[in-house]
Amino acid sequence: MQSMQQPITQAAYPYLLFLPQRYEEQSWPLILFLHGAGERGSDLNRVKQHGIAKLVEEQANFPFITVSPQCPQGQHWQVSLLSTLLDQVTQTYRVDPSRIYLTGLSMGGYGTWYLAAAQPQRFAAIAPICGGGNPKQACELKDLPVWAFHGARDRIVPLSETELMVKALEACGGNVKFTIYPEAGHNSWTQTYNNPDLYAWFLEHRSRLDSAQELRA
Repeated sequence: MQSMQQPITQAAYPYLLFLPQRYEEQSWPLILFLHGAGERGSDLNRVKQHGIAKLVEEQANFPFITVSPQCPQGQHWQVSLLSTLLDQVTQTYRVDPSRIYLTGLSMGGYGTWYLAAAQPQRFAAIAPICGGGNPKQACELKDLPVWAFHGARDRIVPLSETELMVKALEACGGNVKFTIYPEAGHNSWTQTYNNPDLYAWFLEHRSRLDSAQELRA
């Protein structure tokens, strides 16, 4: 029974790995979760404080492989290292390559926007939470389903950071949903990750690359 997260340290970033129950029986969707600035460091237990890494500690039946890397203290998420990590993970575990999802909170929300804009073909859908990106890159995401979240009372990362990305994406004809929590401050992730609708929405989507391969088959 794979209900406990395993620390994996020999990788581009050290990470926590969660494997679903009956993992060996099939291939699985993958969620790559990027934590916020407060969880940086060299102790992987810090990553369990919030978000997906916390959730799977409490839900042994979570139906996704989850990979929760840790960013070193004083650094920010780097696209090149996250890409290398994703290569390692997809080659090592029973990952369905058409169902790879990306999400993150705060600093990890920024990481989500930037990684997805750099490599949109790798993901089936993304969910950035209370983080911004570069609006000039938004059109790179126009074919990628996006569900963005932010608290209206956030004093750490202004709501405008997500609004700018959403507006730029809408201008490109992108497939974007935007949820604003009117009473939430910076912590807009707890109610987001506790909402089963997010995971159902993830599973509605498969990557464009997979669809192209199916058409050629």
